Amino acid sequence: MTIGVVGGGQLGAMLALAGYPLGLDFLFLDRSAATPAGRIAPILSGDFADRALLRELAERCEVISFDWENVSVEALRAATRHSRVRIAPPLAALAAAQDRLSEKRTFERLAIPTTHFAPVDSRAMLERAVARIGLPGVLKTRRLGYDGKGQCVLRHARDIEAAWQRLGSVPLLYEQFVPFDYEVSIIGVRARAGATAIYPLNRNYHVDGILRLTLAPYAAPRLERAAAMHVRRVLEAFRYVGVLAIEFFVHKGRLIANEMAPRVHNSGHWTIEGALTSQFENHVRAIAGLPLGSTRALGHAAMINLIGQMPARAALLAEAGLHLHEYGKEPRPDRKLGHCTLVESSARLCKVRATGLMRRLYPHLSFNP
Repeated sequence: MTIGVVGGGQLGAMLALAGYPLGLDFLFLDRSAATPAGRIAPILSGDFADRALLRELAERCEVISFDWENVSVEALRAATRHSRVRIAPPLAALAAAQDRLSEKRTFERLAIPTTHFAPVDSRAMLERAVARIGLPGVLKTRRLGYDGKGQCVLRHARDIEAAWQRLGSVPLLYEQFVPFDYEVSIIGVRARAGATAIYPLNRNYHVDGILRLTLAPYAAPRLERAAAMHVRRVLEAFRYVGVLAIEFFVHKGRLIANEMAPRVHNSGHWTIEGALTSQFENHVRAIAGLPLGSTRALGHAAMINLIGQMPARAALLAEAGLHLHEYGKEPRPDRKLGHCTLVESSARLCKVRATGLMRRLYPHLSFNP
């Protein structure tokens, strides 16, 4: 079986690496062959919305997936309309996750707690949203925002004009600002036949909107049960196939859904070494129609993102038990260039080692997990 993947970044590369031992082949579509996936699999080079290339992908593959959300649903649907190729996860889930308004409405429809929100398409609508929801709040682009991009925090009425001037050229969403205590995420997977499996809860640490460190499993049984219930609701609502992640704020002991990702997720990278079956293997198992693997953790894991500039490889590999993943990407500020993972027998030892390594790698950051 050949799996087609729209997007050839590090997530796609790790999908291929997980699928090859299962006897699966991969074909990617990306703007350039000089991508992480291009190092290990053939790539069709061109625009993601190029219908001729999407048709070729459909003709050469049995199933199509994607390694990021910003794929044209319309182009993919049109290019595969007369093809027998399957698309997984389903396009309805992809469309919901692409638009923050649709995403929030999905959470509301499924009784998953989220922030108060309002669509904003004009300056007057922004004024009304602020009056109804209050300050502080966050103004966000409805599409194409990630890693803290495309958003402004409004703390005072005088911030409205500057935020509108910065973001007002595209459809927006205004939501209440949550003074959360910390952030967690949950990752679930659903097979074609309907079986589901849920990974342990992740505790996530961000700096400037970018994930820096994930610790898992995070020992919060009540939160984990609630998060697992929420992700199952989304999986079932969409008759989902593949891996899905939901990120939550934790505020006064309560989960508040922030966003969902219809794909393998950065906070699940620890599962490559830290779980019996990685999120990447379970995604390809699910979309290929194979039985799901166990999501049981093999210990206590820490995943550190390597951002902006790669550290010296030798210094990292001198760390006992460290697993290094370089993506082969050109250095650039705030760009994720790789990650490393530690797995220990206790949560305390794992956190101590991860915190020490973080401080050596990023001494300039104010970081105190």
